[in-house]
Amino acid sequence: MDRVLSLSKWILIFITVLFLFSNQIPAFAEGTGDLLLKSESAVLLDTETNAVLYGKNADEKMYPASVTKIATAIYAIEKGNLDSIATVSANAVRQDGTRVYLVEGEQVPLKKLIQGMLINSGNDAAVATAEHIDGSVDLFAEHINEYLKTVIGVKNTHFTNPSGLHDDNHYTTAMDLALITNYAMKSPQFAEIFGTKRLHWEGQSWNTDLITHHLMLKGELPYSGITGGKTGYTTVSKQTLATTADNGNLKLTAIVLKSDQKRDKYDDTAILFDYGFNEYVHSTLKHGEVYKSGEKEFLLDNDLLVTEDKNGIVKKVNSTGQLSIENPNGQVLQVAQLKQKEEPKPVETSLKSSKSTNKQEYAAPYFWIIIAAAAAVLIGAGKKITGKM
Repeated sequence: MDRVLSLSKWILIFITVLFLFSNQIPAFAEGTGDLLLKSESAVLLDTETNAVLYGKNADEKMYPASVTKIATAIYAIEKGNLDSIATVSANAVRQDGTRVYLVEGEQVPLKKLIQGMLINSGNDAAVATAEHIDGSVDLFAEHINEYLKTVIGVKNTHFTNPSGLHDDNHYTTAMDLALITNYAMKSPQFAEIFGTKRLHWEGQSWNTDLITHHLMLKGELPYSGITGGKTGYTTVSKQTLATTADNGNLKLTAIVLKSDQKRDKYDDTAILFDYGFNEYVHSTLKHGEVYKSGEKEFLLDNDLLVTEDKNGIVKKVNSTGQLSIENPNGQVLQVAQLKQKEEPKPVETSLKSSKSTNKQEYAAPYFWIIIAAAAAVLIGAGKKITGKM
């Protein structure tokens, strides 16, 4: 009987501890500083400043699936004319996966193709966009890779197609995707389409309402402030997701890659946003502020918007004038290049200049006296010559 009571007591204690623990799991793993994410790779950036607020395997090579279409969209917006008319090819119509059911020979405005591939993830619309912009998918791949490197500044991305259908040589990283998304969000045309929840679609073979596949944007998994999103999935890439949000004070971009379950990528995104909105704020470093590195002085050319840890930031400047904004734990949030302060001109130079000016001022009256004297001599000489004549 005593053994039964003892066993019951331990079971009760175990259940009580389990209950308390399940309701108090922190967003950070104790002692590691890592968010408890299920996705294999993730990044959280400030949309406006590119400050890196969190990263997990941020630079690891990953397959993006349909999140690729973010890059295709901003490339097409910047290189093409949204009002131009594309003629759909047989190649576009034959694409596998999600489609908007384009018909060969159908003529569609470029903006509508971009809407079809971002809102409904239409692979046919993505290929039609690529062919309209560059003539072929191969040329598109060549050009977009150059564009992403030179214009946006990605370092670990290589795309072979506009849709994200799997190819072993079609890869990117969470960090690169976040940078691409941040760049794209500066375009009002992109931001409008990226944030569209529902769009009436009238195609030659399909008349319907397109509804975003992104469950947080749609409202099926509510999260306040969601402004845009793109989903992705292949059997190799698994679940991928790009999302932007705005709480009125801060705008954030979250990328999560290779989640096993569909719900995992949304849960991870919510954890990232909770962390970013709770821990960071904006501040401004003012134009003309001076920063020192040894004997050198550097300054800001313009006001600089920075993302600041609520516990404060540490500002460090190296010998080349690179300003690093760090949180109290030493994590670099963002980097800016300062301009070296010009040395004041030596006093001697100023004095020489002053003396030179003074000499000129003193010389001026003598110059005119000499001229007047010369004129008098000439006039006198003229009169003598006239008298002799």
